[in-house]
Amino acid sequence: MRRREGDGCPIAGALQLIGDKWTMLVVRDLVNGPMRTTDLLAALHPISSRTLLGRLRDMEHDGLVVRTNFNENPPRVEYALTGKAEALFPLLESLRQLGLALDCNECEDRRERLGFYCEFCPRTAVPQTFVNEPTPAPAPPRRELDDQIVLL
Repeated sequence: MRRREGDGCPIAGALQLIGDKWTMLVVRDLVNGPMRTTDLLAALHPISSRTLLGRLRDMEHDGLVVRTNFNENPPRVEYALTGKAEALFPLLESLRQLGLALDCNECEDRRERLGFYCEFCPRTAVPQTFVNEPTPAPAPPRRELDDQIVLL
């Protein structure tokens, strides 16, 4: 996302950091710790790899995430939230509460559809037991690989 010169308003500045669809969802998924790019792609489906990598670069530039390159073969890169990103946690909770109040989605809908709650949901902190289901939440489903190659 291109950064424009703001008008000096803190609200405008904050919206430039988090004003797109994916930023808060990336923060939501990184709440519990670092993740690899492929795991983020799977968790944020249907985001494209190009969009995700662009968003992660912007977030790194803004000081919201830190990128760790392990210099391995095959390449392994992880992204983790910074202390600056932790300031967004109350906003995530407010968005979750607003979504529930507006009857947008239910946490149980996600659990039923994907088999796990989102990373920020308070239900992930407390182990849930369901009839005929294992206690730990399963890993996010992996995206199917396609034949397209994206050069960045």
